[in-house]
Amino acid sequence: MDVYINSTGHFLPGKAINNDEIEEILGLIDGKKSRLKNKILQSNGILQRHYAINEQQQTQISNSDMAANAGNACINNSYLSSNKIKMLSCATSQGDNVLPGFGSMVQAALNLSEVELNTSHGICSSSIMALKAAFNAIKCADHDNALVIASELTSRLFKHTRYEQVENNEVDFNAEFLRWMLSDGAGALLLENKPRPTGKSLKIDWIKSFSHANAFPVCMSVGQAKDENHKTWQDYATYAEAEKAGALLLRQDVRLLDNIVAVGVQGFLKLIAQKHVDINKIDHVLCHFSSKYFKSKIFDMLEIAGASIPEEKWYTNLYQRGNTGCAAIFIMLDEFIKTHDLKVGETIFCMVPESGRFNCAYMHLTVAE
Repeated sequence: MDVYINSTGHFLPGKAINNDEIEEILGLIDGKKSRLKNKILQSNGILQRHYAINEQQQTQISNSDMAANAGNACINNSYLSSNKIKMLSCATSQGDNVLPGFGSMVQAALNLSEVELNTSHGICSSSIMALKAAFNAIKCADHDNALVIASELTSRLFKHTRYEQVENNEVDFNAEFLRWMLSDGAGALLLENKPRPTGKSLKIDWIKSFSHANAFPVCMSVGQAKDENHKTWQDYATYAEAEKAGALLLRQDVRLLDNIVAVGVQGFLKLIAQKHVDINKIDHVLCHFSSKYFKSKIFDMLEIAGASIPEEKWYTNLYQRGNTGCAAIFIMLDEFIKTHDLKVGETIFCMVPESGRFNCAYMHLTVAE
């Protein structure tokens, strides 16, 4: 059974926020401007992004509602009514609630009845995990369609008040780093077992992923304080103590970050060796990299390996839309197909490296009529 992406959609909350406005939204930590912000922004190359919180750090729209908006945009662009959807597969790093699952909340927001439900939890690559669950369900003829949605609302973690709770104001670089990297948004894909009645579809040729969690320590996390390898936020006597220790801050161990490029390229070379990829037959590359710094690293490593793909074939909207985590690849794909005159038979290679504990996901698409 073939599987096609027949419709896409995305949602970005509020207006676009430029680099000079970030601290107006997130707030100044202890009333002081960041000394790290400009350095990190210069490295990642992001010029604007969207936040679901306002200048008073009040949430304007929930994560599940953002997901529902992206889902509705996708459905409205399709030939399928919402009451015909058979499966809903969702991904996020953190839902609005700890429980129930994110998919349940999105289903309610979309008012879908009696669908098969899947929630994929992780960081950037969780969207591809959610997509593969839906892909497999259609491939084995369990369903003839599935709606896949990925959404992120990270800005709530970056309020100045979060950092001001840490004892002795000890906000280290690893805790502040992602404050200038991540933003909010949602993307959605509609999968069906036959192409669209009119227009073009994207046939999913395959989806592969390789996790390296056994080989590397945690790189990106929430719930673990600095230098606390075995104690998590739930192991403190109170949540207040966990917050005071900085266990509720989003952290990135930047010392480990270069590994993500290495394992991502390693997986790509493995796919070439397994004959899944022929670099001479790739027409477009959509890669979720978090920073222009990593793009140059990827290019360098591919050149050394003799597996370069010309830069003009690469597409990104990172600099205009920001790094929206697991939603990024769906938002990117939606904007790409709506702004390019794709020809039948052209191929699209998608790559999503995740630094949580180093999982890398890949997907190969072919344009179909």
